[in-house]
Amino acid sequence: MSSLCATQTTSLPMNGLCAAIKIACFGVASLMAGMTWAQDSEQVAAKPEAMEQVEVTGDGSQVVLPEAYAGGQVARGGRAGILGNLDMMDTPFSSTNYTSDLMLNQQVVSVADVLQNDPTVRVAKGFGNFQELYMIRGFPVYSDDMTYNGVYGILPRQFVASQLLERVEVFRGASAFLNGAAPGGSGLGGGVNLVPKRAPEQALNRVTAGIEGNGNVYGALDLARRFGDDNRSGIRVNLVERAGETAIDDQERDLSVFSIGYDYSGERLRLSADLGYQNHHIDAPRPSVTPYGEIPEAPDADSNFAQPWTYTDEEQVFGVVRGEYDLTENMTAWVAAGARDGSEANVLANPSAFANGVTSAYRFDNTREDRILSAETGLRSSFETGSVGHTLTVSAATFSLESANAYAFSNFFDGIVSDLYRPTIADKPVANFFVGGSLSDPNITEKSDISSVAISDMLSLLDDRLLVTLGVRQQDIHSRAYDYNSGERATSYNKSALTPVTAVVFRPSEQISVYANYIEGLMPGEIAPETSGGVLVSNRGEVLEPYKSEQLEAGVKYDGEIIGGSLSAFSTSKPSSFVENGVFDTYGEQRNRGLELTVFGQPLDSVRLIGGATLLDAEATSTAGDLYEGNEAVGAPRLQFNLNAEWDLAAEPGLTLEARGVHTGAQYADAANTVEVDSWNRVDLGARYLTAAAGKDLTLKARVQNVADSNDWVSVGGYPGANYLVLGQPRTFLLSASLEF
Repeated sequence: MSSLCATQTTSLPMNGLCAAIKIACFGVASLMAGMTWAQDSEQVAAKPEAMEQVEVTGDGSQVVLPEAYAGGQVARGGRAGILGNLDMMDTPFSSTNYTSDLMLNQQVVSVADVLQNDPTVRVAKGFGNFQELYMIRGFPVYSDDMTYNGVYGILPRQFVASQLLERVEVFRGASAFLNGAAPGGSGLGGGVNLVPKRAPEQALNRVTAGIEGNGNVYGALDLARRFGDDNRSGIRVNLVERAGETAIDDQERDLSVFSIGYDYSGERLRLSADLGYQNHHIDAPRPSVTPYGEIPEAPDADSNFAQPWTYTDEEQVFGVVRGEYDLTENMTAWVAAGARDGSEANVLANPSAFANGVTSAYRFDNTREDRILSAETGLRSSFETGSVGHTLTVSAATFSLESANAYAFSNFFDGIVSDLYRPTIADKPVANFFVGGSLSDPNITEKSDISSVAISDMLSLLDDRLLVTLGVRQQDIHSRAYDYNSGERATSYNKSALTPVTAVVFRPSEQISVYANYIEGLMPGEIAPETSGGVLVSNRGEVLEPYKSEQLEAGVKYDGEIIGGSLSAFSTSKPSSFVENGVFDTYGEQRNRGLELTVFGQPLDSVRLIGGATLLDAEATSTAGDLYEGNEAVGAPRLQFNLNAEWDLAAEPGLTLEARGVHTGAQYADAANTVEVDSWNRVDLGARYLTAAAGKDLTLKARVQNVADSNDWVSVGGYPGANYLVLGQPRTFLLSASLEF
């Protein structure tokens, strides 16, 4: 729960370390720009910007990446937890893996912008903060529950800049066996793995300048080289600065990103190491809105009802290393480790609104400091028993969090009154009414340790046409909470759970793959409260067993070399707890069932497509007193549809036109299903033009998001049990120019 609680964040004590990283990044960038082993300028200029060729493999490596699919927008495989990188046709799960080419061409800013392309994902916000949150199969994935090169907890919590990334890999469905339990307690409906940028085969020198919205300007430098024997080593440096007002009135965003990545691919040894720094600040960030009953009409999409003295600020230093070594021809060992040192600070005033738009709010300040270590190791061996092939994998993982937090509220009874449609500026109230800890020096309030061991066997039968995966993971979750003021331990939690997997893939032909799986999700059980409805709970303080969701899924995949896709059906049950007859226990359940269709590829030489649809039935199958039994879950659209198309104009070589349509169905905003948020649609248009300037490749890009400038509430809640509303992005213009030299 801590990942989305409003107790979010701290001031920024890392100036010395961050300054050192900046100096190091600029030093490496300068060195790379002048290295004599770079390709000559004519070779660099001849390489199209939109086709960065990274080294690829199909052997299950967790370091070297699967190749891109036709069209270059998605990869033909991706990470499946401890099973490593698998080809999409051999994976008994549903996933889509977006490439850096897609991110570059669409001028995306963050992971959320990438996931706007996915028909199975919708983007929301955190609870009382500005954390990006992704809804997959009707369940939330918190941004701090994403993995970075397969390792949990390393990424910045609130927002991840796209310039750090080579791939964004969307995994659909529960994954407690594959990746272990998500430390923030989300991920029952899916997960997201982010792959750091890698040096392409050709030397890269790219500088980009652009503008977004009302004057948010940015510059980016992307440098990469391969070197050493057979170019086995690679290094890549990225520098990004953004500043200015966004498309939302009076909302200003400042973003600094620096990263260095190294990779090596030898005959037996493969390595990657990545160090990143991100400083993200927003002044007057437009908040989410909690409705009082009926839903207010959505205000203008570019309007801002934030108080001008509010802000959100985070600064993060993070890194991850991963290596694998072929002990023999059939046995590979790997180890990965990562760390993050992060600080956050917020001053917020998130409103609640009546149907007529009148709002009330109070000031809420918080600070947070995180220290995280995360690691995994494993061994994979391939062998045969008779006519059956085996890929046996054993793995161990650990995650450790130490978090310091503090908060302060203004007087609840002297609230800030305003209006969604005619916002008024209020004097900044004093935040001294209800205080927990010291904002300038917060106490440690949370410690968490998660460890697990896993074993699996992927059996290959019928000349590799039939793959059967069996596995189990033993997981231990130990968390402690401490008083904000005294620092003394308040509660603790120490429980274990076993999560299995059974999956099968059958290949009746090279083009068709049929798959099915049973897999479970895992999140910590709750602690029984002291009271419920003013009555003492008889088992107060009892720690419940971890919640285990159960997923059944079956589907079919198609690979026509130029066009591919999948159709899947799934059912996931999620337990929940409440008080019944004075006892707090796991009585409730939500069941999400649905159909998913994904399509991608290049059906014509000049046309590239990404699209699909999701039909979702999210139903409360067991509720307290059977009050809401059979009702639809809050914030779960019944229909989602996406279609993204690119067209290279033969009449004008170098010119590409883009269009994307998004539809999201109606969503309930209360458990009683009496209040509903309307469906919404969005259309984005774009163009890019590849030409030459002084013999160098120059790419000009223009994009308009939300062309119709429609005003919509685009999501409801995200944090379980909440029903806050998020206003959609206004019409936004993006212009940029990238020069390769």
